[in-house]
Amino acid sequence: MSTSKGTAKLLRGSFLLMISNLLFRVGGYIYRFLMARMLGPEGYGILGYTLFFQGVFQVLSAGGLPPAIAKYVSQHKALEEDQMASQVVFTSLKFMMFLGIFFSIVMFFIGPIIANNIWHKPEVALPLQAVALITPFSVIVGAFRGAFQGIYKMEYVVITRAVEQVFMIVFAVILVMLGFYAAGAVIGTGIGFMASAVSAIIIFRKYMWKYLPSLDPEHKFNFRQEMGLIKTLLIFSIPVIITALSEMSIYGASIFILGIFMATKFSGYYNAVDPIARLPLVISLSVATAVLPAASEAFALKDKSLLTTYVTQSYRMVVLTVLPLCIGIAIFSSPLLELLFGVNYVYGAGALSILVIGMAFYTLFMVSSSIAQGLGYPRLPMYILVVGSVVNITLNWFLIQFYGIIGAALATTITAFVIMIPILWKTYKITEVKLPFMSFAKITLASAVMGLGMFFIPQTILGLILAIIVAPIIYVIAFTFLKGFEKRDIRMMRRMGTKLGPLSIINEKLVKFIEKYSL
Repeated sequence: MSTSKGTAKLLRGSFLLMISNLLFRVGGYIYRFLMARMLGPEGYGILGYTLFFQGVFQVLSAGGLPPAIAKYVSQHKALEEDQMASQVVFTSLKFMMFLGIFFSIVMFFIGPIIANNIWHKPEVALPLQAVALITPFSVIVGAFRGAFQGIYKMEYVVITRAVEQVFMIVFAVILVMLGFYAAGAVIGTGIGFMASAVSAIIIFRKYMWKYLPSLDPEHKFNFRQEMGLIKTLLIFSIPVIITALSEMSIYGASIFILGIFMATKFSGYYNAVDPIARLPLVISLSVATAVLPAASEAFALKDKSLLTTYVTQSYRMVVLTVLPLCIGIAIFSSPLLELLFGVNYVYGAGALSILVIGMAFYTLFMVSSSIAQGLGYPRLPMYILVVGSVVNITLNWFLIQFYGIIGAALATTITAFVIMIPILWKTYKITEVKLPFMSFAKITLASAVMGLGMFFIPQTILGLILAIIVAPIIYVIAFTFLKGFEKRDIRMMRRMGTKLGPLSIINEKLVKFIEKYSL
């Protein structure tokens, strides 16, 4: 395959994967907003408990294998070993279905134990048991998505994501309206995964045989050989599982511990706070995804100048966009919760103002993790996340007892700061690239000026709309006079301006203003 074709293939795959992730996130937010309004804080709190266990059991059931499937299918296809690529898919699917059924049974029986004996909330038992409907189908979807990704058929991933989100939202709404309450929302999620699994099977049967043919009886693995293949896949996937579970504990430990010490409605408030606080992570995830291969390439070429550019600009880009966003969310936490979740959730405003600052720290952790992985240190983020999980659980246990959901937000924010420091230090040691502290200082000062201006705007929904219009203007002007913009920023803004049509004239005037006072 030529370099240009390979690059086009990679870019197309990356774009489609980005669309898939966007569908997942947008669908997830729509689902949360609707369920929060339909169920109220009490019911939404019950749903929050199930979402945590749903994520944990999906990771355990999948065994971390979807990325391993993608890796080994791609590897065997590149070597024209089609039979081996097919063997990876079918062996993984059998193993994952076994895990899915096993953990589904486990969840069905431990749900009431957790609800009654740990949380002392019998009303949570049935929704927790309903999670058992999800895992068998989620592993089927995960296996096929790994196969699609391995042969760069990302459009099939997008289709299964879209089917999952549409069915999940529609049936969750219908079942809640029919009176099934939080259990209906969970069953709706299960139906979404069922529909997605069916679509994945149809796509595989109709379109994938030319890429992954049926197994030839002469080459088909026996039981012992399949166990050897599973062992190989698990060696690759175990760090994925540990990392995913550790990350989930940082996000989800608060909900679990709130269930022990607080009434269900407080979990509902916190469950509304969490997705808004995580909005800045969408930006950092995009940067982290892009910087991993870029840093890897520069490191392999031993190009210190290029590596320095990639690292410093990644940090700068994240801080430049995330910090003002976090400050804006922290100041307008109350109207944001009212707008998105309803007036019943405004109680969580204080926790949101604290937690979103923690997510600012976590964005820097994510970017540093991608850089470390790109430079050949994939286990470093895992070790730090494991330690961070222990810190987070400990802090949540004590702070929630004294401060409720404010304590939960404080615990996660402190943990995010704690895991950010060592990964930044280690990244500096590996790359020998100094962080752009002067640029950080200018961004912080411009964000502070913007935040000060926002304090004079009423804390209402209309005030929030006004702030969305005014805040970027204040921020850009402050950053311009602080001489924070760089020549590469000007070039990028000019390139983007050519694609804005009629708005290109306004963009050019803005660029000239920045150029005049910032450079």
